[in-house]
Formats: sequence, C-alpha cells, structure tokens
Amino acid sequence: MRIGLFVTCLVDGMFPDVGDATVRVLERLGHEVDMPLAQTCCGQMHINTGYAREALPLVRRHVGAFEGYEAVVAPSGSCVGSVRHQYATLAAAAGDEALAAAAADLASRTYELSEFLVGVLGVTDVGAYYPHRVTYHPTCHSLRLLRVGDAPARLLRAVAGLDLVELPAAESCCGFGGTFALKNADTSTAMLADKMRDVLSTGAEVVTAGDSSCLMHIGGGLSRLRTGVRPVHLAEILASTATTASPVAAPPAASTARAAR
Repeated sequence: MRIGLFVTCLVDGMFPDVGDATVRVLERLGHEVDMPLAQTCCGQMHINTGYAREALPLVRRHVGAFEGYEAVVAPSGSCVGSVRHQYATLAAAAGDEALAAAAADLASRTYELSEFLVGVLGVTDVGAYYPHRVTYHPTCHSLRLLRVGDAPARLLRAVAGLDLVELPAAESCCGFGGTFALKNADTSTAMLADKMRDVLSTGAEVVTAGDSSCLMHIGGGLSRLRTGVRPVHLAEILASTATTASPVAAPPAASTARAAR
C-alpha cells in the first residue's frame, strides 16, 4: 500500500524520532511510505481557536498535498481528528463545495497510527521488542473523537519484553488541550498533577501515548519533578526491536523517512 506520512507540526519541529519510528513500523510491514513536502500545519489550532478564515488555505493545501495516497497515517489522534471531523464542515461553511468533497474523501483515507495498524491492516504484532515497564495514557482526541478503543493496548500487549501496567483514571485528561494549557494554566497544572500522580503510582519506567503533545505536557511535569519516568511515543515503542532496544535507554532514532517525489 502507498501511504502518505502526515507528520504533524509538533513531530516535524520537535519530535522527529516519532516520525521516523512511524515510517519504520509501516515499512517493516511491507508498505511504501512517502512524506509529502508540500504539507504544512493542518490548521487544527486555527480552527479550534476560531480562526476559520485563516484555516481554510491550510485545509486546501493539506488536501492537495495528500491527493492520490491510498492511506494517510499520522502519529497523532489530535491532528487526524481535525482532518476527519472539521475539514469538510469548514469548507462547506465557506461555500467551497469542491473542497468539501475533496476533504471528505481525504477524511475517509486518514488514520491515526494505532487504528490503521489494528483496524485497517488487522495487525497487532508488529515485531517489536521493548523490555520496559510501561503504562499507557489514552489521549482525549484518540479516545473520544476517533474512538480508537483498545487498539493501542492490543499493540502494546503484543510487544515482546514489555510489561504493560494499567494506568488509574486512564481516561482523565492530562490537562494539555493545546491552547487550553496556556489560557487556563492553573486548571491545566492541576489536571497534570493528577495525571502524574497516577502515572507514578504504577511504578512504570515509561509512559506512552499516541500524541506527542500530551506526552510533552506529561513528560515536562515528570521531568521537573526528576521522577525518572520517560515519555515515549507509541510509535517509538512499536519501532523498537531486539537489535535496537536497550534495558536502560530509549530506542534510538533512525532516519528512514523519504520525501515524496
């Protein structure tokens, strides 16, 4: 299958190892993966904060960048949620029916990584090895908007060497919520404190999730407290193998993503 990597702004700018890991997993399963260089911000932040007019050109560019791919996969429930549930509505409200139709078509081909692996490919064991005690935080958009269900947990349970421990109050928000964390800092911090308490109660070495944004938020708090618990994206765990994993260090990055010609 020819897959377009929807890398997302945060991954591209701050967590490129997550993008590399996503490509490694998909290529290991025999698929061709390209990263269209025409992609920029998907516009989610603009849409969510009321800047619909400014978001429209970003929507149009994103739809064009991923034209022709059989599937579009992203290591982010949040950004995929925007494409799936906001794009066509935004275009229709602007009176651009052609864009709305193209956006609806793209939405039908766009997936968060775990839902693509389990729901589309029917795969749970991707050949990963990760000898660590891990707890999983289901991010709000993947849980409530995309309804990925237990797909991430099924993937993690199939990872050799991994000890998956249940996170108390797992479905509670970590408090990030994009600009919510900036506009409502005190509330966000209180929610983060609850989430960190629950993570630490598991005795896990690693907390994982399907969104780098939430892991950045949780990981920042854990780092400031010097807890030693590391945030590691689900894609990085799935990309890890017996030859790359270490019992004391995070899986190393690899540069395997290639730009679409």
